[in-house]
Amino acid sequence: MPLANPSREHLSDFWRGLRVGLPIFVASAPFAVLFGAMAVENGLSVVEAVLMSAVIFGGASQMVGIELFGQHIAPWLIILSIFAVNFRHVLYSAALGRNVPHWSPLIKAVAFFFLVDPVFAESERRVENGKPVDLAWYAGIALPMFGSWVFMTWLGAAFGGQVMLEARGIGLDFLLPIYFLGLVMGFRGRPRWLPVVAVSAIASMVAYRTIGSPWHVSVGAMAGILLAAALPPRVIPVEQAAMEATPS
Repeated sequence: MPLANPSREHLSDFWRGLRVGLPIFVASAPFAVLFGAMAVENGLSVVEAVLMSAVIFGGASQMVGIELFGQHIAPWLIILSIFAVNFRHVLYSAALGRNVPHWSPLIKAVAFFFLVDPVFAESERRVENGKPVDLAWYAGIALPMFGSWVFMTWLGAAFGGQVMLEARGIGLDFLLPIYFLGLVMGFRGRPRWLPVVAVSAIASMVAYRTIGSPWHVSVGAMAGILLAAALPPRVIPVEQAAMEATPS
């Protein structure tokens, strides 16, 4: 049955995505502020710090880049290090791409630029709940996330070290890691969640102690992926398969 008012339905989906994203904006704001302040402390201008957030849009990789800029390291190695940290986003795009076959290649190319960790996690959670990842809902969570990240980077860069010291003093710099831990725990109901997470975490810690940052991120991710691929496929009972195949 066609929608009576598609534009109103799309607007409602956008606001639903925005409501889902509100905790993400709050959790990521201190991290963006800290990045902006650290970028200025490491010699970047306010404009350069904001531009870096707008172009890369990846908190961990931006921190890695800032740490390497002042160490007289070859530019290609800095780019490779940033790519190593951001490689997980390629996997995110492949995973989410299966659930949005109705998106055109151009829409996917643009939308997946905004597919950061929490946006991917919330999109996967929506799929698990049997709801489609509509473009309007995705825009509601992804676009404000991008805008918030860039704005808070400017705030940290403009007001500098004072903001960073106050944020660290009250523990706000721990807010985003705690939020990410909550996202990971949200998938604990999935089959084989525990062994995959455990192997990924152990491999990441070993790589951090032996290879160093930022390679431990990619090593941990690849270890979890390899284990998940090596495990035997999950056997779904016939009754459950029939229910999942029945359109709602």
